[in-house]
Amino acid sequence: MTLSTEWIQAIRIRQKQGLPEKIAEKTKLHIKDTVAISLAAQKRAPTAHQSMLAMAMGASGTGKVIGSPMRLPPGHAAFCNTALAHALDFDDINDLARIHPTPISLAAALAAADAGKPPAIDLVTAVALGNELLCRMGKAIEPKGVGADANWFLSQLFGYFGAAITAGLVLGLTDEELRHAIGLAYMQAAGGKEAGVGTGSQARSIYPAFASMGGVQAALLASQGVTAPSSSMDGPTGFFRIYFGQNLAKSQQSILLDTEIWVFADTSIKLFPSCRYSHPFIQAALLLRGKTEAQEISRIVIGANETAAMLCRPLAERCRPRTLQDAKFSIPFMVAFALVHGRVDLNNLTEKALDDSNVLQLSSLIEIKPAQANFPGLPPGDIRIFTKSEEFHSVYSLSPDTDPNAVKDKFVQCCSAAEITLPEALWGQLTKQLDYDLADALVNYYK
Repeated sequence: MTLSTEWIQAIRIRQKQGLPEKIAEKTKLHIKDTVAISLAAQKRAPTAHQSMLAMAMGASGTGKVIGSPMRLPPGHAAFCNTALAHALDFDDINDLARIHPTPISLAAALAAADAGKPPAIDLVTAVALGNELLCRMGKAIEPKGVGADANWFLSQLFGYFGAAITAGLVLGLTDEELRHAIGLAYMQAAGGKEAGVGTGSQARSIYPAFASMGGVQAALLASQGVTAPSSSMDGPTGFFRIYFGQNLAKSQQSILLDTEIWVFADTSIKLFPSCRYSHPFIQAALLLRGKTEAQEISRIVIGANETAAMLCRPLAERCRPRTLQDAKFSIPFMVAFALVHGRVDLNNLTEKALDDSNVLQLSSLIEIKPAQANFPGLPPGDIRIFTKSEEFHSVYSLSPDTDPNAVKDKFVQCCSAAEITLPEALWGQLTKQLDYDLADALVNYYK
């Protein structure tokens, strides 16, 4: 029996079991968060808008785009919705798996629901199952930020499969068709990390959108009878061997195929609109703020492991980013920004921040020192600041727990950025509607 076959069996078992109440409520919370981010991105993310215009060229269809009057082919709509959800770098993330799940699963579920016949599964369940699948793929790889996993945006690379399965469940594909969808997703799999490691571009802000589009296309192809080998995951030239050098070990397969524990349960909702790796360093900087005046600081030393150091190199360019995407992916810049401003949100982390002389002055004082080992999950934020006479040290470790009240505050912040009035009324309306049907709940968020 191939890994694809066993994988689908595990997904079907979870589908038959239904969602535990906590997972259902968590999924709804993540959907509300993703919708609010997408609405804010309509006003604050020019790259997402450019992507929407590109997808619309000569294209029309039934797929809806959140906050837009566009109607596009399903794959194109999925691309746009994921681009919107990720463009502000504010989307949810599973730290252990290094995956942004909901922007991909939600876009795939909505695109498939708009593709024609009524959904074969309620969309909240589809999103939850897609999120779990994505998080399990990441956990099975156990990414440490070095070796083969360091070369890939795992959200994109694994996202093709997550989107294909999510869309396939909504379309009502058979087990055989789902296997073909997995194989067709494998044929498109990509996600090289240079868009993030390299500087001076905007491409990093939309990378998972390619996975949503490809996964939806794979499911639609399978629905029309296009076939692919069931050995796509573990064959001689299968996915894991090609992209990671070897097939999954038995222990890794057991993580992928488990049907009891919900890995998605430890997925966090971001509270800062920047790369998740910068968050523990932002928190450490906020703890240091007020210890001394900014003008008295002579040195700032950031202790980083190899993974965090990727967000610090090349140091000169990370300290003076040329694009907002580079700023959000720069630990040095975000540390200086937090020390200067005392908060990081959509209202102050804008293009204007790139020319903030106070932030640039502090960032010029930053040094990077090797610290900590590489391990799965986030490294703690480790910062030392020096004056002529004193030294202050702060270390901060993030947990995956997210306060629902903080998520609601973020929802209001995003609605404000989207110039939406009465955001709390929209929160209540969406909360109520999600208890019935996701597609109906989101109809008011399309124009």
